[in-house]
Amino acid sequence: MKVGLFFGSFNPIHIGHLIIANHFQQFSDLEQVWFVVSPQNPFKEKKSLANEYNRLEMVELAIQDYPNLRACSDEFHLPRPSYTIDTLTHLKEKYPRYDFSLIMGSDVLISLPKWKNADILLRDYSMYVYPRPGEILADFDAKITIVEAPLMEISSTFIRNAVKHNKNIKPMLPPKVWEYLDGSNLYK
Repeated sequence: MKVGLFFGSFNPIHIGHLIIANHFQQFSDLEQVWFVVSPQNPFKEKKSLANEYNRLEMVELAIQDYPNLRACSDEFHLPRPSYTIDTLTHLKEKYPRYDFSLIMGSDVLISLPKWKNADILLRDYSMYVYPRPGEILADFDAKITIVEAPLMEISSTFIRNAVKHNKNIKPMLPPKVWEYLDGSNLYK
């Protein structure tokens, strides 16, 4: 099975994430897309993160009606911070018959050389990249597929700040995620 791995904090997951994941699953050769919920990204501050189990639950709520999208919590049981190469090694051992690829925006692809074992990632894994406005795609010697996915200028940071200031962010979230946040103190 060909699986696209969409790594992120998903703090919280929003409709932009859902649209990208669904688009890649429907309009590429990926049979499934997994949201890999990262408990601690080495490039982000931990203090701004909601608990990983809350973030995982929001992802699970968001994808309930999408049979080819899946939540993945495997990084919860790996050393922190989470490094993509370690997660891929773990997943490849756990699911040896699956063909894993990375899904990322062109902005993330540009930063890839800073990642742990970037040379191995570029050599051994295919990457599905969606262009971001104003970003020039880097020229890598790698298996890169460009997918023109619909882009939405919504960020989890914007949503967290809006929640903190009691703004209505309902249209930016999958309905079940909005209900989950509306009944909680997360991000307040």
